[in-house]
Amino acid sequence: MGSHKGFRSWYYLRIGWSTYFAFIFAVVNTAVVTYYLAIEKAPFLQTIFPSFLAYIGILSAIGIPILLVVGYIHFQRSHAYGSEAEIATETNPYFYKAAPGWSRQVMWPVFLKITELLLKVSNNQKLTDDELKELAELQEKIKLLMEGESIGTPRKPSDLSKNNLDLPDDEL
Repeated sequence: MGSHKGFRSWYYLRIGWSTYFAFIFAVVNTAVVTYYLAIEKAPFLQTIFPSFLAYIGILSAIGIPILLVVGYIHFQRSHAYGSEAEIATETNPYFYKAAPGWSRQVMWPVFLKITELLLKVSNNQKLTDDELKELAELQEKIKLLMEGESIGTPRKPSDLSKNNLDLPDDEL
């Protein structure tokens, strides 16, 4: 994680805008405009929607289930979400390096230690006390993860100014 404050801020702005503000603004805007420009001026629609609150209630009762089905189709039945996930995977830097956290502190050290031990065993060498201690430490970390505990410390926004790509999480 580098110190790309500008890009990170831009991302947070886009998420805040598109997920929250634009969604709420669009819902309110669509409801107000359609009611006061279309329904209020059409007498036959006023019998179905006698007030703005009745319009919102009926619109919600019909619209929310339809949007839930559309969202379900998007994620489960179409190729749209699969394509989005594929692009996110292709552009995710942690598919090309060890991610901070349990991956970097537990899994990769375990893989490395296993290959070292395999080489030792294949050469009929004994394990040293330091190697046995290191294995015990890795086992403790694995046990913690299996119990739902955390390894290391999550990175905080205040750490963004540090160039901490290669630091273990507990050295931040």
